[in-house]
Amino acid sequence: MNQLGQLVFTGLSGKTLTDAEKKFIEKENIGGVILFTKNYESPAQLAELVNSIQLLRKEYPLFIATDHEGGRVIRFKSHFTQFPPMLEIAKLDSPKLFFEVATIMSEELLACGVNLNLAPVCDIWNNDQNKVIWDRAFGTDHESVSKFISSMIRGFQTNGLLSCAKHFPGHGNTLKDSHVDLPIVKKSLDQIRAEELQPFIKAVKARVDMVMMAHIIVEDIDPELPCSLSPIAHEILRNDLKYKGLILSDDMQMKAITDHRGTGEAAMMAIKAGSDLIEYRDFEEAILGLEGLKKAQKDKSIKPQDFTDRIGRVLENKKRYFTDFKPIYIPDLDKKFNKKSTQIFVEDLKKKIADKNNQN
Repeated sequence: MNQLGQLVFTGLSGKTLTDAEKKFIEKENIGGVILFTKNYESPAQLAELVNSIQLLRKEYPLFIATDHEGGRVIRFKSHFTQFPPMLEIAKLDSPKLFFEVATIMSEELLACGVNLNLAPVCDIWNNDQNKVIWDRAFGTDHESVSKFISSMIRGFQTNGLLSCAKHFPGHGNTLKDSHVDLPIVKKSLDQIRAEELQPFIKAVKARVDMVMMAHIIVEDIDPELPCSLSPIAHEILRNDLKYKGLILSDDMQMKAITDHRGTGEAAMMAIKAGSDLIEYRDFEEAILGLEGLKKAQKDKSIKPQDFTDRIGRVLENKKRYFTDFKPIYIPDLDKKFNKKSTQIFVEDLKKKIADKNNQN
């Protein structure tokens, strides 16, 4: 069985699978799908889409991922509970609140078959000019970020939702946005270890399921390559932080990557550097990324053992996480959304934040 596709996350064009997408996912044994606003209309439609994706699985279910951070980064707007930004909730200084937020997020996502949340953000907002991270962060210092993200991860884990710490080794002190440019961090590695890496250390200790690599150049780690393509950055995560879980690239279609390298070349470089999974928001680009990996397999520009290691780690994790996929029973969905208890919790949360802001 061809297993290279297990290293790829693909996006989809719309709210249902096209024939071309079905064929690609099934034939190439694709490892995961990432969903965006364009793929969502309602919980029932989302559950039907996930059911149709999982019908195509070979051995284990696919990872079904989305960015469900709360605040301004949330792909599914209607029906799903809309939480304030994490930076606002953090003002209440309550890890317990974050556990409860993660619990509600988990229940709603899992109800529709989404099994991986690309959260929490472990970046520290320590540059007030940085608008790409800003209120997505849990704080402006590593102590508060570390304290709150571990509660969030525990909340996801307790409810059976996979989580992903991002964006390693820390995107909070950049000026540029990696969606449109390649940010450069000039801090020393010692400073980064003392500050930016601390929330990731906490996430690893909390047994986060995945860590996402950032498309940023940290000059003191690797002046030539963004961390997502740098073997040195991956070694820091594996060796210094003793991280044994899955490493995921950030979206490989961000301009920080595409302005500098072709799709196939970048895919090969990310896997060679040490990532286990590469992510594409568009299905057409995922095809090109997989072609790059096939070429690297054929010409041995990635060692066969490296492919074996990456694929083995993905399958081992799937075996541990997913016993099997049970199709979602759509009529049951209404009970999982707009619960009275959730509405009361969110209203109370917003009131507490408003009161706190007024005190300041």
